[in-house]
Amino acid sequence: MAEVLALVEARLRTTLGEPDARAAVTFLGTDRIEVLRFTDGDVVRYATLGMSASPMADPTAALADPVKGPRAELVLTVRAGLADTDKVLRPLAVLAASPQVEGIVVAPGASLDVGEPLWPAAPFTSALVAEPGGLVEDLDLDDPLDPVRFLPLLPMTPNEAAWKRVHGAAALQEKWLDSGTDLRDPLRKSVPLD
Repeated sequence: MAEVLALVEARLRTTLGEPDARAAVTFLGTDRIEVLRFTDGDVVRYATLGMSASPMADPTAALADPVKGPRAELVLTVRAGLADTDKVLRPLAVLAASPQVEGIVVAPGASLDVGEPLWPAAPFTSALVAEPGGLVEDLDLDDPLDPVRFLPLLPMTPNEAAWKRVHGAAALQEKWLDSGTDLRDPLRKSVPLD
């Protein structure tokens, strides 16, 4: 586990630079989850570290495989200085702990909801899990371990989350694209969902 996390942190540092802050959260019955902050000009990225220590298990499986199974970390990118986004550390850690706590597999297209604003005055309580590979490349591990995927999170307003449940992730992403939505704006309004 420690070896996997060391490799994950090295990949994050190689891609995003040196973190300028880090926080750790431990929930009862789970491994420690850290959140690293990387600042790059007017953009701040938050990346989890700890979710990939164990593979995510299929919730219908009788026993969780301690070796095989998907591994991932979460990455959130927002514009700096517009909101108190550093308060996202705990909600991000909650989302990263969800495979251990709830026995779910976090994959692209999924919705992750914390039930409260992601940061003070945020119009978002949930996030859409986007496709990996754009910002941080997958990290291959030695066989038989699955690679670690770095999954971008795209904050959703409650209306967007409800619309996505009916129409799907691809349709919501198309709406965002058609409207020229700045998904990094921590104070953005919901996209028109006519």
